[in-house]
Amino acid sequence: MKNKLVNTTGIGCGILTALLLTGCGSGTKTTAPAPAPPVASQQVQTEVMENDLLKEWTGPYGGVPAFDEMDLVELRPAMEKGMALHLEEIEQIANNPEPPTFENTILAYEKSGEPLERAFTYYSIWSSNMSSPEFREIQQALAPQISEYSSKISQNENLFKRIKAVYENSLKDPLPPQQQRAVQLLYEEFAMEGADLGPEAKKRYAEINKQLSRLYTQFSNNVLAEEENYVVYLNEDQLSGLPESYVKAAAKAAADRGHEGEYAVLNTRSSMDPFLTYSDERELREKVWSNYYSRGDNNDEYDNKAIIKEILELRDERVELLGYDNYAEWRLQNRMAKTPERAMEFMEAVWPAALARVEEEVADMQAVADAEGADITIAPWDYRYYAEKVRQQKYDLESDVVKQYLQLDKLTQALFFTAGELFNYKFTPVPEGTVPVYHPDVKVWEVTDKDTDKHIGLWYLDPYARKGKRSGAWASQYRSHAEMDKEETVLASNNSNFIKPAPGEPILISWDDATTFFHEFGHALHFFSSEVKYPILNSGVRDYTEFQSQLLERWLSTDEVIDQFLVHHETGEPMPDELVKKIKKASTFNQGFQTTEYLASALMDMKLHTTDPDKIDMSNFEQKTLESLNMPKEIPMRHRTPHFGHVFSGEGYATGYYGYLWADVLTSDASEAFKEAPEGFYDKEVARKLVKYLFAPRNAMDPAEAYRLFRGRDATIDALMRDRGFPVPAEGSNQ
Repeated sequence: MKNKLVNTTGIGCGILTALLLTGCGSGTKTTAPAPAPPVASQQVQTEVMENDLLKEWTGPYGGVPAFDEMDLVELRPAMEKGMALHLEEIEQIANNPEPPTFENTILAYEKSGEPLERAFTYYSIWSSNMSSPEFREIQQALAPQISEYSSKISQNENLFKRIKAVYENSLKDPLPPQQQRAVQLLYEEFAMEGADLGPEAKKRYAEINKQLSRLYTQFSNNVLAEEENYVVYLNEDQLSGLPESYVKAAAKAAADRGHEGEYAVLNTRSSMDPFLTYSDERELREKVWSNYYSRGDNNDEYDNKAIIKEILELRDERVELLGYDNYAEWRLQNRMAKTPERAMEFMEAVWPAALARVEEEVADMQAVADAEGADITIAPWDYRYYAEKVRQQKYDLESDVVKQYLQLDKLTQALFFTAGELFNYKFTPVPEGTVPVYHPDVKVWEVTDKDTDKHIGLWYLDPYARKGKRSGAWASQYRSHAEMDKEETVLASNNSNFIKPAPGEPILISWDDATTFFHEFGHALHFFSSEVKYPILNSGVRDYTEFQSQLLERWLSTDEVIDQFLVHHETGEPMPDELVKKIKKASTFNQGFQTTEYLASALMDMKLHTTDPDKIDMSNFEQKTLESLNMPKEIPMRHRTPHFGHVFSGEGYATGYYGYLWADVLTSDASEAFKEAPEGFYDKEVARKLVKYLFAPRNAMDPAEAYRLFRGRDATIDALMRDRGFPVPAEGSNQ
């Protein structure tokens, strides 16, 4: 099991990571629990067999989830029974009369909770991919129960005493490296979750977590409701400027919603972004923009401002119980940044250059608007539209022309090619019906070693947007790699929200979406390449875990991928060299916008969690903070506070959203290692070191040390600044 110490907020780390976070998901495994003394196996088996969602996975490939047998009626009973069974196992580990050892405490803990983790896998599918009003009722009811269950583990005094004893003994008599790391991580997690608190403080800590779990669920469901409730329907007279592929997809989206003959702009980024880029209808652009950026901020039943205020107050109270000044200080202690001050210093080093670039970009756009006689001042809903015009003017590069060469099926083959070259993996389609799926859109591939045919795992792809599926793109694990009793193979998925095309039409996507496709596949490769023995070592360090996926984005623009897979959807001709040159020349275009909209959200995240919540007025805190940062009025935050799911749907990214930029420093620096190599991005020796030090260890070694082993030194910010076309500091600064 990846890590059963669920963050006692109910959502955000441990086995709940996959449920509500964008990015990496949690892993599961099918090793039988073996605490000492064992639960009566016949009793457990009988109780488990009564519910399909708790049953052991059977079938090929080491067993697979029975997605075709999912019945929502069974979910709540499965979760409740799974939690009860796991707590019985925990009690037996905690009260074992034998002296605590790695085997009877740490290993037993790692092996426990298997039926519950299977139930959580199905829960995560309903939560992220197939949500419904019926599920959300169950989710609301389960949230406090999950929190209470989690608190019973993290506050189990006897269990923590045993873990602490093993940890302290390991400091005197070190264990083998992976065991030592597993003990350290588990001890630190329990300590961070208040295992050393007194009885009254523990009670309040658990109460806070129970309240937070309810609030996180409510926040998420409010955002999803806002996405579903706001759809803009167009008629044929309102399609000016929109690409044909978008029009066809919008027609299908409208028809699917009972609006035959109209065209739907959905309230998701994948629908909003191209509309704002191409639509000539300024009033409609403003409407679509307003719908998207006001999610959770409409002063109605789905408004999230009061919820956020309560979340911040509870988080602050909780860390005060642990002796910390603010939530950020507590959260960052085991991240690469270590302190909020260091994270802020890092972001502030990039912020001025980003603002300066935005000023240049706005001036360029305003000049185009003036030349056209538009008689407007660039507003946020104009930025993408006029940026596209500037792109065409400066680089003679039209995004819609580029899309003609970006077919989803060809890009999928490009992913496989890249994985084959760097990791020696082969992807083979699994015959339909061999492996159960939860929706007909989901396809499955087997992953094997190209040379030995050794089975590594299965890759599930769920590419299309649909009602009940959360927006964005993410990666999840249904089973993570571990080598305790036997080697467990990986079940990983990538999930996107591409608009499903009309029958017979190709799926053409933007360069940004293609980059995201590679990014999320990087997470999957990180899952597949794991060589750890214990599931807890698959856990990620938040400001490091995005590095591997961001690095994989770089292979999209390699000549080998472009020449083979970026071919015109009608002619089959490869992308012309001239267009490739334009794309590469324009690689730093619009970096002011992209960096500023992202960094504004990351800075807001940190400001929210380093400010006394009593001094935060949610009606104006965001605006005042942006004003203090000199935020350009033409750009919104990428994630405005009322719908900032990374931070308020759980805790995995809370005070950690800066981690994407932190990881991008590593990415830029590491990519230069490939650029300097004899064979460039396909250099076998650099690829070997990449897999050995940066992918396979997962969290089995300190990330900073792993990076030094790969690069021979710490990363500096210089490469990032070069990549974005920003001025490089006079002296390179180590991250």
